[in-house]
Amino acid sequence: MTSSSVLQGPPLACHTPLEQLLHRGLQHPDPKRPALISRRGVIGWQELDSRSARLASHYLHLGLQRGDRVASLLPNRLAVMLHLLACLRAGLVATPLNYRYTPAELDYALELSGARLLLFHAERLADVAASVQVAALPLGTLIYGAESAGLGRGGGDGGGGEPLVVAGLSRPPRCFEDLLPPSPAGLQPEVAGAGAPPHDDDPAILYFTSGSTARPKGVTHSRRSLAAVLSSTAQGLGFTPHDTYLAGTSMAHIGGSTSALAALLAGSTVVLARSSDSEEIRWLLDQTSPTVLKLLPAALFSLVRDPAIRPTDFTGLRLCVSGGDHIPSELQTEFRAVAGFPVNELYGMSEVGMVILNPPGQALRPGSLGRPGPGVAMQLRRPDGSSCATGEAGDLWIRTDGCMSGYWNNPEATAAVLVDGWLASGDVMQADADGYLWFDGRRKQIIVHDSSNICPQDVEDVLLEHPAVAGAGVVGIHDLVHGEDVRAYICLRGPVADQQALERELIGFARDRIGYKAPEQIVVLDDLPINATGKVDRLALKRLAESEANPRSEATPRSGATPIDQVAPTGLAST
Repeated sequence: MTSSSVLQGPPLACHTPLEQLLHRGLQHPDPKRPALISRRGVIGWQELDSRSARLASHYLHLGLQRGDRVASLLPNRLAVMLHLLACLRAGLVATPLNYRYTPAELDYALELSGARLLLFHAERLADVAASVQVAALPLGTLIYGAESAGLGRGGGDGGGGEPLVVAGLSRPPRCFEDLLPPSPAGLQPEVAGAGAPPHDDDPAILYFTSGSTARPKGVTHSRRSLAAVLSSTAQGLGFTPHDTYLAGTSMAHIGGSTSALAALLAGSTVVLARSSDSEEIRWLLDQTSPTVLKLLPAALFSLVRDPAIRPTDFTGLRLCVSGGDHIPSELQTEFRAVAGFPVNELYGMSEVGMVILNPPGQALRPGSLGRPGPGVAMQLRRPDGSSCATGEAGDLWIRTDGCMSGYWNNPEATAAVLVDGWLASGDVMQADADGYLWFDGRRKQIIVHDSSNICPQDVEDVLLEHPAVAGAGVVGIHDLVHGEDVRAYICLRGPVADQQALERELIGFARDRIGYKAPEQIVVLDDLPINATGKVDRLALKRLAESEANPRSEATPRSGATPIDQVAPTGLAST
């Protein structure tokens, strides 16, 4: 492939190491100004620095060592940011888990990552207690929000006090909040810096993401690659110390956590939305006057369609960004009508972070994802590896210092996507003459609903557990608000008296087992299409779905509200 076929983003102006993540904010003339804000509390820059240092110290005092994975099952709270910063400071590997994980998914993630400790929110106690792997964690668990959940506070101080007794867990957890007061004698923040300094190649964070197989892979970013992702994101979004960034997406996913950390890297104030429902976002818009807003498309739809929203609510915003799914033209039209400017669409992956955006301050091209971000190079290739011509759709390959180091304990999967310094994205795009990229399809048959990846096989496997189901094939159906909805095509083992009742039963059956991944629609066929290898032909089902104006289905729509990870805003008032 010739150099002329490479789409090159602007140079990365500054590559800030993780050790200096809070440096710019602390150097501001007013170091007591807010660094983190939520509806329940505010943390200044000096306090953020000292509290994250103390938390890092306590983590090591609990017995964690550099390189250990620390899993977290948390909704958006200020404590999430303290936890992430403490892990980075102590050389631990932060392992954020999707807050909607079922016990079986939690077990899989804990086993694959080899986590030694789990930090979880009290409202997930029942699911954590149902986990087999939690009982085997070498250092047990930390519980957040126990007091507000009526479980008491316990007497633990993170340094040897009595742990909290919680019914349902075979081992008592420690109370996370007890790790945050001033360090006891003999336990100083400097403990977090003891020993040899972390190496750039050491793992820093591990994200779980669904791929083209039935189970998610652990995307591992080194300290070097994560630092590159943060620097590129900060430069690409133009963050400065004058910005206030309203983060309305989940911190458990790479898009949410790295954009918030990138804002801190640039010295910006971060406003953390505890949920993405329109009332929460409206309140934060009014009270914090952000300059940058980030929401998923479904949440933006809810916001602009809220009868209480006013154009003045967007006063001061210089940029609204969205990613994780395609932004429909209807959303662009409705957002522009109320805010006065369009949404800046982003493209990213867990493996590389944010890598395509429309440069802030420049005219957007409706429907385009934009150009490669700072420090990012891209190629569009035909199946034979040759270069695509302008306007020709091809496989997207990405090269960036922010590329993952690999999939955790999965060298075969890593080798399949990392070739000669390039990452195979699995997506198909085309580029215009000016280097703007246009999404043209997804190689992987993953269903993206509200920015959560759903593997069809997960849904099919559960449906096949039902005694009435002989075969199942699952595809994503375009939905204006949610991106894609899950539709399951099934064939039955025999006749049923009430097909619609069975369809409702199957939806409930799936929801009890896989939660948010369950289908919204069930369509019964006499026979499922089979491909040449004897497997259910999902592509044929996709074509069938697109041709059906009135599918035979029993739809059970999800709630129109789109809270972050579907969690109501509960927890301690201080965080």
